[in-house]
Amino acid sequence: MSGLAKVMNDRQHPADSLDYFPTPPWATRALLHEVLPRREDGVSFSELRALDPCAGGGHMLLPLSEVFGAVDFSDVHDWGIDPPIRDFTFETVETLLADGRVQPDWVFCNPPFNIATAFFDRARAIARMGVAFFVRSSWLSGQERFELIYRLTPPTFVVHFAERVALIEGAWDPHASSATDYVWLVWIAGMAPRPPIWLRPGMQAKYTRAVDMELATPGEAKRRAARRKANP
Repeated sequence: MSGLAKVMNDRQHPADSLDYFPTPPWATRALLHEVLPRREDGVSFSELRALDPCAGGGHMLLPLSEVFGAVDFSDVHDWGIDPPIRDFTFETVETLLADGRVQPDWVFCNPPFNIATAFFDRARAIARMGVAFFVRSSWLSGQERFELIYRLTPPTFVVHFAERVALIEGAWDPHASSATDYVWLVWIAGMAPRPPIWLRPGMQAKYTRAVDMELATPGEAKRRAARRKANP
């Protein structure tokens, strides 16, 4: 193990500080099947390798593995899938190769909100072809992000959902609701920005699979609401 990789593996992060909000699998499938076929490289995803550097419980890995030829993953904490423990904010192509890993063609992730800009810097430096970030829509705003990201590297696609994608901390409840909006931001090497995309209603029904329920915690949002009501 390289010296830097050992530092990354030895870092300790309290689980309650990691901003872990699992991405419903259907939201990733909607991007893969409704939007990314519009890219211009002409290469099949089955020939490419993807990386999710904050894999959590594997909610994004499942749909990625359905289309990509290879999918690598890591996280700074084990949420139950025994990931390689790596801090992506320290990652480079050199650290990947030094530890016997492979440079990815694409990076997909739902990054921790407060350090998403650092994740973007790393992803752009590492991915050969494309970067896809699932973030709160408020991440589109902000003078600092404009100067650091959007002014020089506007996304190729900004993808909105007509139906809200409901996330809760630490679990995926397919019956949860949300007042927060999320978007996909996609950067593709060599492809100019395109007009924003709005995914029509019905994406959840179209892209939810029975196998997804193995990753679900149905009713968790209601249970939490009941606990809050009982213990105000």
